[in-house]
Amino acid sequence: MTAAVSVPRPADAPATVEEVVRRARAAQQAFAEADQARTDEAVRTLAWSLYKPEHARELAELAVADTGLGNVPDKIVKKQRKTFGTLRDLLRAKSVGEIERDERRGLVKFAKPLGVVGAVTPSTNPGATPVNKAMMAIKGRNAIIIAPSPLGYRTTARAVDYMRAALQQVGLPQDLVQILPAPITKASTQSLMQAVDLVVVTGSQDNVRRGYSSGTPAIGVGAGNVPVIIDETADLADAARKIAASKSFDNATSCSSENSVVIVDAVYDAALAALRDAGGFLAEPSQKSQIESALWQGGKLNRDLIARDIVVLAAAFGLPQAATAKFIMVEETGVGWEHPLSGEKLSLVLTVYRASDFAAATAKARDILDYQGRGHSLGLHTKDFARAYQLAESFPVVRVLVNFAHTFGNGGGFDSGLDFTLTMGCGSWQKNSISENLNYRHFLNITHLVVPIAEDRPSEDELFGPHWQRYGR
Repeated sequence: MTAAVSVPRPADAPATVEEVVRRARAAQQAFAEADQARTDEAVRTLAWSLYKPEHARELAELAVADTGLGNVPDKIVKKQRKTFGTLRDLLRAKSVGEIERDERRGLVKFAKPLGVVGAVTPSTNPGATPVNKAMMAIKGRNAIIIAPSPLGYRTTARAVDYMRAALQQVGLPQDLVQILPAPITKASTQSLMQAVDLVVVTGSQDNVRRGYSSGTPAIGVGAGNVPVIIDETADLADAARKIAASKSFDNATSCSSENSVVIVDAVYDAALAALRDAGGFLAEPSQKSQIESALWQGGKLNRDLIARDIVVLAAAFGLPQAATAKFIMVEETGVGWEHPLSGEKLSLVLTVYRASDFAAATAKARDILDYQGRGHSLGLHTKDFARAYQLAESFPVVRVLVNFAHTFGNGGGFDSGLDFTLTMGCGSWQKNSISENLNYRHFLNITHLVVPIAEDRPSEDELFGPHWQRYGR
């Protein structure tokens, strides 16, 4: 039998998953004892690597050139806004040493790193999402390895280059941030998932399921399909302006973009007029079938029309007069697979429903979410905040936004108390492990220091009394 010969890897050959993870672990161990000031310095330098105007523009242009998704001006805004907002959130939080003390319960909590994070990122945000996740991971004194969508690889690689240069500038290991070597395959991504300490997946549901089945603790997100209700008390002009701005932003690449609007009958015509004034083009009923046949092919969304400019959609739909609009509205009555317009569209198409009253509007919105998007979010334009409470109490969603441009409030905003993020959990409704916006707390291990307190033992009567009184002992 001939002995196996070990052939050394050529110096210019791409690194293996194992090598990337090994370098990440070495870098993380060197960073693990950083104090809060040093940690925040690292977070700040990562943020600046993307926020820097010339970098934000370069990466936006690269993303649109490579993926064909979205548009450059909005991607610049997204990169800078999300990065700035996330930096605000992170710099206000403690993630090193003692982070919480509860004297009454005798508890003190200490933050510790998780280790190495594997982050799967989508083609819709190949620059913003990797940096957003890296900032959160570094806040926890972790290392991170990005596994980007193949379509957005070049953009993500450039963003990672900028982050690595920024880390080097402040004297920190570059390998705290790395990218999975090309070519990205399901096998290499799966190997990464199995080798790291936490998997965070933003993108396709196939990747989310792979993350959860990897054997590594995982955080995934669900699909969006946001319905928004406009009731008879709403400020229609304000609602229309917000919906138009949100729907048209970055050509509707966001999972938080409004997909359907449900309008109560009393203000239906006036609301449609306001939406038209805000830039919406209302398709004729006879044009509905041609829109559906172009937007869906073989039962799936047409990738050539996802997140494209309005002129591209107008031509594909045979609606030349829509080319000057911001988005296209199509009236619909049904919900479900036989009515594809009731689902997520990832395009500048907004489905419009008429409801007889608020109760009917609520029922329609629930039907839409039950078909697709359950757990994600719901919007409401109203002056009756009791209705907002009603929806928040009863609806199977993580977020209910009132009088917001949904895209700008759902992932955190300067007028929204939600954490800034590009990764939104949808709870068990979509088999997600979190029911909140992804944030730095998800990148921490917590040690609990427990000291004796005065005994807190109620009597049997306090706990069992109501049961005994009603059912006996």
